[in-house]
Amino acid sequence: MTHDHDLVLRPTAAQTEAALNPPPGRNGGDLVVESLAGLGATTVFGLPGQHALGMFDALRRSDLRYIGLRVENNAGFAADAYGRVTGEAAPLLLSTGPGALTSLAALQEARAASAPVLAISSQVPTAGLGGGRHGYLHELPDQAASFRGVVKSVHTVRTQSQIPSAIAEAWTSALTVPHGPVWVEIPQDVLLAETQIPVVTGGDTFPEDLPPRPELTAVAADLLSRAERPAIVAGGGVVRADAAKKLRQLAERLQAPVVTTFGGKGAFPWTHPLSLQSWLEDRHTTDFLEDADVLLVVGSGLGELSSNYHTFKPRGRVIQIEADLGKLESNHPALGIHADARLALQALLEAVGERTDPSAPERVRAVLDKVRDRIAAQELTLEQDVLAAVRAALPPGAPSFWDMTILAYWAWSAFDAKAPNTMHSAQGAGGLGYGFPAALGAAVADPTNPVLAVSGDGGALYSVAELATARQYDLNVTWLIVDDGGYGILREYMTDAFGAPTATELTRPDFVALAESFGVPGVRTSPQTLAADLAKALAAPGPSVVVLPAVLRMFAPTHLG
Repeated sequence: MTHDHDLVLRPTAAQTEAALNPPPGRNGGDLVVESLAGLGATTVFGLPGQHALGMFDALRRSDLRYIGLRVENNAGFAADAYGRVTGEAAPLLLSTGPGALTSLAALQEARAASAPVLAISSQVPTAGLGGGRHGYLHELPDQAASFRGVVKSVHTVRTQSQIPSAIAEAWTSALTVPHGPVWVEIPQDVLLAETQIPVVTGGDTFPEDLPPRPELTAVAADLLSRAERPAIVAGGGVVRADAAKKLRQLAERLQAPVVTTFGGKGAFPWTHPLSLQSWLEDRHTTDFLEDADVLLVVGSGLGELSSNYHTFKPRGRVIQIEADLGKLESNHPALGIHADARLALQALLEAVGERTDPSAPERVRAVLDKVRDRIAAQELTLEQDVLAAVRAALPPGAPSFWDMTILAYWAWSAFDAKAPNTMHSAQGAGGLGYGFPAALGAAVADPTNPVLAVSGDGGALYSVAELATARQYDLNVTWLIVDDGGYGILREYMTDAFGAPTATELTRPDFVALAESFGVPGVRTSPQTLAADLAKALAAPGPSVVVLPAVLRMFAPTHLG
């Protein structure tokens, strides 16, 4: 009798011949790039370094497209965006010690945002491992320890035969929900040594699905079907799972108003009658969600920003669907369903009854009217006009990447993303410098669309070196820099808290002249001409910079009482 597990795939004659007679001149680095290509990778990001040269030399012998950035952290941001846009694992090739460690902030953002990044780092020669102080360049007592608290999984290689399986295992981990960054470490001598291992020709991996437990979705469906005032919070997990259509179907069947988190922008249509949009940092929205007798939270941990700085105190039953097990009930007691958002929403669609509630759109309009009135009372016309100009200039399907800057904080709440997976920011980990290098990664992933990056002058100074990358690869990215002479949001925070700011004012370059020195066209604009200047820049092929000198203010918070 033959069992399924007894069946094996037999190599073809051509595969046998290739395995018995591998081409000469290959090294451990070839096993890395062959493994990536076998898994389906087409593009890699990175920055070469002494210990990693075996990998980079092997790129010459492969069909992989290499995109080299100028700073490892920026390369990580570019890979993060590539992973978010494509849903594929984005390889990131790094050197040892300082090169690897410089990527940590980007990998933290990828972890927070569930972006699949496959970081492959070199290591000192095998003779230098084991914790001794051998004095190798870039040596650390335990390099892997620096990454364990940041990435999803760490995979160490010590021999060439381990390379294909370690990379396949890491690839599977990166693409298993919740997606995230993973890290592989390979010593220099293993990468450089000639190899007799056959060319890696396969490597299919099958990340496992994460379906919901049926007894839990049965309870959830019953609660939602009988609810009098259901509401939904849609987080980044809906976007990552490509579940926006299922979310809309469920909301319409239940007549449940939907608010999207800042990471879930675009998960629900902005102008839909049931859309509460993204005004999570507003007490009127918080009050509405607290009043729901059943609140469905999909793909969100209800963290600091999504809970209006932990002031949200639900009074009804909470149902939480979350792929990250550690986030289940981490902030509020709930019926916790550990599942991929798409599969869980499908299960609910198959089980919930249809509700009629003609008052739901009216209640949504009432909340949005209160929000508008609150903002209107603060005389923030400039900020609203600038954001409206950006929306008018950006084509509906074009992606945008926002740094940690005041205009981005406005966009989190007030910007219509138009479509899922088109608006991205660094609000997961909150580090500076994300916008421009991430936009470059998105432009690599899809060269058919213009891409917008938005930074303040402080965040822009983290990324100016990548103007060279934009020019070298002729990437279709327009970089809007809002120049207010410092760290604008920190200036506001410190003035509010202490009466005066400290260490927030910056000497900065002439950004237009700086861009032009890289061969990138630049223009200085004004709030009145922003829409036209930005639209013109976005329509032109290749990179461009638009500088807006303006001091923007934030709307008043509602979580301070």
